[in-house]
Amino acid sequence: MQYATAKLSAYRTSPRKMGLVAGLIRGMKASQAAAELEHCAKRAAPVIGKLLASAVANAKALGMNVDALRVVEVRVDKGSVLKRSMPRAYGRAYPIHKHTSHVIIKLAEDVAAIKPATKETKAVKEVKETKVAKKTTAKKEAKVDAPAKKTVKKTK
Repeated sequence: MQYATAKLSAYRTSPRKMGLVAGLIRGMKASQAAAELEHCAKRAAPVIGKLLASAVANAKALGMNVDALRVVEVRVDKGSVLKRSMPRAYGRAYPIHKHTSHVIIKLAEDVAAIKPATKETKAVKEVKETKVAKKTTAKKEAKVDAPAKKTVKKTK
């Protein structure tokens, strides 16, 4: 299976916040995911939308069917942390951590969209019907061959 990927490195938003938006599009069709990101109110949504568009363009360059693309994987990893400090009272300094994140989107062609459901041939249907018929006749024969159970009443 062929994949088309796009990567965003060191974006200045925490991985936790990016992961919320990434979880929205995981497993969706690419066109549906783009529509979902357009209407999402999160700050990371337009950024992931651009990254998705880049992945679709990469898929098109590889000769993949753009209409059949599905988001196989969206991974949000922790990037480097920018460490700053906030001056506080009595000469102290409190640390401030500015988190960054790396996002990777992987697209693949949806197999169900490419290959339409094949119709069963008459021969295949006949074979299935004979198997079912054999099972039902075997069950009926087993019931006929089985001896009748004797019922014994218990007396007190």
